[in-house]
Amino acid sequence: MSKLPEKERMLGMYRQMYLIRKYEERIYYLFLEGIMPGTIHQSTGQEACAVGMLYDLRKDDYMASTHRPAGHDLAKGVTLTSMMCEMFGKEDGCCRGKGGAMHTGDMEVGALVANAIVGGNMPISAGVALAFKMMKKDNVIVCFFGDGATNEGAFHESLNAAAIWKLPVIYVCENNLYSATTSIALTCNKPNPAADRAIAYDIPAEVVDGNDVLKVNEAATRAIARARTGEGPTVIELKTYRHGGHSRNDACQYRPKEEEKAWFDRDPVKNFRSYLLSQKLVAEEELQTIEKSIESDVDQAVEYAQNAPFPQIESALTDVYWEGK
Repeated sequence: MSKLPEKERMLGMYRQMYLIRKYEERIYYLFLEGIMPGTIHQSTGQEACAVGMLYDLRKDDYMASTHRPAGHDLAKGVTLTSMMCEMFGKEDGCCRGKGGAMHTGDMEVGALVANAIVGGNMPISAGVALAFKMMKKDNVIVCFFGDGATNEGAFHESLNAAAIWKLPVIYVCENNLYSATTSIALTCNKPNPAADRAIAYDIPAEVVDGNDVLKVNEAATRAIARARTGEGPTVIELKTYRHGGHSRNDACQYRPKEEEKAWFDRDPVKNFRSYLLSQKLVAEEELQTIEKSIESDVDQAVEYAQNAPFPQIESALTDVYWEGK
């Protein structure tokens, strides 16, 4: 865990959560207005999962994300400007405009380029963890996946390999109750599809309130310590809820309104803000200053991205395969 003073540490988490929220909000409206191309799968409402899990990772630790990667990438250190440029398909994007919303990342900060295949990043993460172990490094990798991925073969194969080889990988299930538009209750008999199944592989598992950034961070601290000291993998199941649909074309007609209200009342960003004020860790004016600064940063990133150059046509022939540099 970081040795930062409590106030600085708390504000650091809040900054990241607020940045993710404002980034996602701006992306939503840019798509709605037809200004931005492509499609999106947003993580609004799940900010505490990303920030709590990744806040104490080192730069040389890795993270593997899903088709909903924005929050994870920003929390791991991918720059706001490069993320926004990627969304506009620009040369200065984190993947040089070739990835788009579901394929962002930056190896320089340990963010593997996101994988849109459900469960597809799980064996990759096991491979990265195996490499760390073979090189006798104490690095760890955090692998995010949704509740739906627990029904994939890749989930079980990866957990089995990680368990028998004691790999330094932390498997994090963001259980937002729905696999696309289908309730997890209709596809799994277990209430905790990731944590309950981890028992079969003798992997320690925790079920955590994914909307409480401090509880998530506490679980992350325990799992990181286990991985660094060679004790093997951990499964952490975070109970959370996405505020929007599966993608931008999903109106969420399948979700009960009472359920939505109950979860919206547990908004992780707003509730953490209230917590900071109630504990007198920060004054309202200071929070407003932080928020205005972040909003300004988002404005500048959008302006920069809109005016940035598109990739040259010739770039379509690069990054196709590894050239052994």
